[in-house]
Amino acid sequence: MSGRESGSRGSSFRTLAVLMLLPITGLAIFFAWNWLNGGETPREAWREFRSETQGPPAPPVVAAAAGTRSSVPPVPRSSSGKPAEEPRGTLGTPRNRQAGGGEIVLIIDDLGFDGQPLERVMALDPNVNCSILPNGTRASEFARTLHARGFEILCHLPMEPMGKATPGRGAILTSMDNDEISRLTRENVEAVPHALGVNNHMGSRATSDRRVMQTVLGALPEGMYFIDSRTSGRSIAAEVARELNIRSATRHVFLDDEASEHAVRKQIGELAAAAEKHGRAIGIGHPYAVTLRVLAEELPELRARGFRLIRASEVVR
Repeated sequence: MSGRESGSRGSSFRTLAVLMLLPITGLAIFFAWNWLNGGETPREAWREFRSETQGPPAPPVVAAAAGTRSSVPPVPRSSSGKPAEEPRGTLGTPRNRQAGGGEIVLIIDDLGFDGQPLERVMALDPNVNCSILPNGTRASEFARTLHARGFEILCHLPMEPMGKATPGRGAILTSMDNDEISRLTRENVEAVPHALGVNNHMGSRATSDRRVMQTVLGALPEGMYFIDSRTSGRSIAAEVARELNIRSATRHVFLDDEASEHAVRKQIGELAAAAEKHGRAIGIGHPYAVTLRVLAEELPELRARGFRLIRASEVVR
């Protein structure tokens, strides 16, 4: 082979390598710029970037028969007074702290659409919490079904993200005036019958805006709680809720940012570790086939280790 041919191939290879690195470098610069300018962390930005470019995974087709409800009874309600402070400042003290265990709040987000495996969600545990998107095609129906079966329901309030991802119809936007934000908040909550609380869908921009959060929280019906999904490290939602004396708490772990079996198992381990360390922890997942399958396998093991699933209304304060 001539030196010219060899040099030509080497040059072509270097050109190809540079072209392959360009999109990766572009993504890295985008996430770093977004983070440094007050946006999400790189991981949070990736969640919304993936939502924008790929959309939510297609609803799984469930062939299994409706699962049987777990035989684990609901955790008894506490009759004690106001709980003591936790290290994170977001959760009350668990009732019966046990070595090797803790209390876990499990919230399944994004419910309310055709094709979603609601029976599989309900089969996980009697104390699983179900957050329904008010703009879902079957939002009202799902809410009534879950209420009839004794499950705790949240309104999954769509709110404006930092990026270009679309939070859906009826979303709370920072460009809106206070009257419009109040009206949309009330309409969204009313679209989810029997909801006891609210948590944000997306919302990395909206939850970082004090005026917006004051207006949203001020429009909630009396007694309704707010759980900050914390899609941005700059969220002040829980802080504003405390200022307004609205019961609140903050998410600790997302279970399925990466919807793979290995990743979901790892995140469940992170959730258990947080519950063991603080006594209580909040995890949020979605009705993906892999998430529900791994949860069905892991929850019995967590119970055997002394962990207990409890309702979201038991951790807000």
